[in-house]
Order: sequence, then C-alpha cells, then structure tokens
Amino acid sequence: MSEQPKIRSHRDLNVWQRGMELAERVYALTSRFPKEEMYGLTSQLRRASASVPANIAEGNGRDSTKEYLRFLSIAVGSLAEVETFLELARRLNYCPQPTLAPLTEVLEEERRMLRGLQRSLRAKLDQSL
Repeated sequence: MSEQPKIRSHRDLNVWQRGMELAERVYALTSRFPKEEMYGLTSQLRRASASVPANIAEGNGRDSTKEYLRFLSIAVGSLAEVETFLELARRLNYCPQPTLAPLTEVLEEERRMLRGLQRSLRAKLDQSL
C-alpha cells in the first residue's frame, strides 16, 4: 500500500510566514499614522497587507493548481498595492524612508518568494498536460 503524500498546511509555507510578518509590520507602522487616516490610508494598507497571506492560504487550500495560481496572482496584486500605499505614506511624510527600508526588504523578499512559487506551480501544471 503506497503512502499518501503529506498535505502541507499554508502555515508550513515560508511565503505565508513572510506574508504574515509583512502584515504585522504594516499594522505596527500604521498605528503611528494620523488618526484622520484611520478610514483611509491606514485601512487600505492594512487590508492589502492582510490580503497577501490570506490569499496564499486560500490558494493552498484549493483543489487545483490552477486555482492556487489564481490566488497567488491576487496576492502579488495586493503586494503591489501595499508597495504603492507605502510610497504614498512616505510622500505624505507619515513615515520617513529609513523607517520604511526594513519593511521594503520584507516586501521585496515576499515578492521573490511568490514569483518563485508561481513558477514552480506553473511548471507542475505544464508537466501534467
């Protein structure tokens, strides 16, 4: 009798863990934004950053590689939103560049990891055709 392959939880994925770290850092950063931004930039940054690991988790839980890729694509889009909102926050002087530098490093690493996972899944999809 052959052993079933172990199904990996999204929690086991480094890309999900890094996405969670990004979201945590965004929440910490935005807690220092002006109160009048609570329903504006703060809210949008938080939702976009939380969307990254949430879409990785949802994609990982799907039945097909094609669906997984779709959710990873959404995560990449959310990452671009986070990057844009962070740039806007910098331009509005809500946070100086030195404060953003470590967050930007995490964001770039997350982007590389997501793109790598997408490449790997596309290769798997191509092999199954």
